[in-house]
Amino acid sequence: MSVIRIKSNDNGPRAESGTGMDKAVARTGLSQRAKIAIGAAAVLLLALLFWWFAPSAGSQTVAADRLTISAVTKGTFDDFLPLRARVEPLVTVYLDAVEGGRVEKVLVEDGAMVQQGQLLAVLSNSDLQLNLLARQSDVSREVNSMRSQELALAQTSIQDERAVIDAQLAADKARRQYELQKPLMEKGFIPAKVFNDSRDEYLSSQRRAEVLRRSQAVNRRLQTSQLAQLRASNASLSGSLDIARATLDALNLRAPVSGQLTAFSIQVGQSLNRGERLGQVDSAGRNKLVASVDEYYLGRVQPGQTATVDAGGRTYRVKVAKIYPQVRNGVFEVDLHFVGAEPPALNRGQTLQAKLTLGDPTPALLIPNGAFYNETGGTWVFVVAPDGGEAVKRNVRLGRRNADYIEVLEGLEPGERVITSPYTGFADKDRLDLER
Repeated sequence: MSVIRIKSNDNGPRAESGTGMDKAVARTGLSQRAKIAIGAAAVLLLALLFWWFAPSAGSQTVAADRLTISAVTKGTFDDFLPLRARVEPLVTVYLDAVEGGRVEKVLVEDGAMVQQGQLLAVLSNSDLQLNLLARQSDVSREVNSMRSQELALAQTSIQDERAVIDAQLAADKARRQYELQKPLMEKGFIPAKVFNDSRDEYLSSQRRAEVLRRSQAVNRRLQTSQLAQLRASNASLSGSLDIARATLDALNLRAPVSGQLTAFSIQVGQSLNRGERLGQVDSAGRNKLVASVDEYYLGRVQPGQTATVDAGGRTYRVKVAKIYPQVRNGVFEVDLHFVGAEPPALNRGQTLQAKLTLGDPTPALLIPNGAFYNETGGTWVFVVAPDGGEAVKRNVRLGRRNADYIEVLEGLEPGERVITSPYTGFADKDRLDLER
């Protein structure tokens, strides 16, 4: 390694040392402690502002123009229920095939007006006809046999009566002979043996007649019972024969009642099974209304309540005739019958608007009916503050309701305002901040 020496020039300017270049600089600004204090104050201020302006867990900000706000008013509550009812025949009788068979003739068309007993179609069933003929022969043979037995019993009864008559006649003759010989025997004109024979014959004839009468009585009781049984069996067989004939006649389809024939679509040559539904006969000119009612009113709708129906510019009266208590999909059905005249030209399946009266009009505190009721059940509502800036949940008690109003029982005063639109999205809150 070589070392190079640099020769300094004493005449030139000399470089200043590091010590000569350092200068004291005066420090300005906040101290470290002051900065920490300011930062802590800022964090505390932000926390206070967030606590002040942030919504609480039980509140929510909602735009006021999204809500329906209604006032609590005094008025008259009309206790009615609007119904949408469909028209159905008052009486419907179904037409079924009593016996199966092949369709030979169809005499009426679907939709025709028919009279009770009118022939609608003719069926044929060869097996049924043969079986019925054989059964008819068996029944006839049994009936003839029982009639022969009945005749034999009658003849036996006649013979018993003749035997009793003959025995009584013999007893009378023996009595007369005995009475004639008794005074003669006492005077000695007739031997004792002859008189004793006459007396014994008389007593024997009496006993024979008495025995025959008792036998006749016993035979009469037995014959009467047997004849009654035979006649009952005869009537049963005759009834069975009538049923057999009626079954054969059932191959001729007839209208069970008078009315309009509907859903009748059988064709010639078609094979029908026993009990198959062929159609129905609806009462002509007589109709009823069937309406679906919310299950909430199940305890308030009663038979006999009246309702009104508007049709063709006129109002008609109907009444609740029958209630079907089975609840399906939250509704039950009622039958409404017209009181007096019906609207003209009603068609099956047509719908009409009805108004069912549940009670008399009464003064009450009212709020408009709204969708909020479905979410609260009428136990609480949001009440808007007088300045309109917020709404607070309040427990209330609501009563009857109709299509327009709900009756207020407790918890609200006239003039207060409540939210009657749906509470979807804030039903679990206790307070709403209304943003205008």
